[in-house]
Amino acid sequence: MREGAQEPPPSPWGAVRGRDEQRRVKREAVLRTAAQLFNEKGYLASTLDEVAERLNVSKPTLYYYVDSKDAILFECVRTGLAMLQAAIQGVDAQGGRAIDKLTAAMRQYAQIVTMDFGMCVIRVGEDPLPAEARQKLRRMKAGLDHEFRELIRQCIAEESIAPCDPKLAAFTLAGALSWIGRWYRPDGGLSPSDIADQTIQLLFTGLQGRPTVQPRRKS
Repeated sequence: MREGAQEPPPSPWGAVRGRDEQRRVKREAVLRTAAQLFNEKGYLASTLDEVAERLNVSKPTLYYYVDSKDAILFECVRTGLAMLQAAIQGVDAQGGRAIDKLTAAMRQYAQIVTMDFGMCVIRVGEDPLPAEARQKLRRMKAGLDHEFRELIRQCIAEESIAPCDPKLAAFTLAGALSWIGRWYRPDGGLSPSDIADQTIQLLFTGLQGRPTVQPRRKS
């Protein structure tokens, strides 16, 4: 199977595990299957009946693990954001040169948005959810933006990248990396690692050897 390609998980309902572990595994299967469906069809076009059908269980069984369709989407997006947050914080905690940390964070970011939960952050996001849930997820997104800006500030301080506006740079990098989750297909010609490497190369070096657009002078 191509790297990054994902298939619906086998139903865990017949597995023999401890009660707590079994519940955790089954709940994750519900969330992951729902995320795959939301990514394929969109949130509004997807139903819990379809989630249950893919897992080969009854719809009432789902409610033992999740409260509602909104609750499923919230957990899918929250999980994807938590994965991105952990990736950035993890490389930052390892220490070393800021440019190496930024590169590693970008690479992990690009790969996570090709996965079920990371892709759900990009393709569906928090917009369909009630206001309180949207606010919680947007606070997580703000935290991600802060982490990216801090890595960029560190790179500027060590002079491994040119001086720039960290806010604009963070928006540009995260925007380009996030968009991978929109167009990525597991059966495409590039693996997530290939996509990450080429995207990072383009973001760092551009399409030409030197800039062709000069900044406008302030009047």
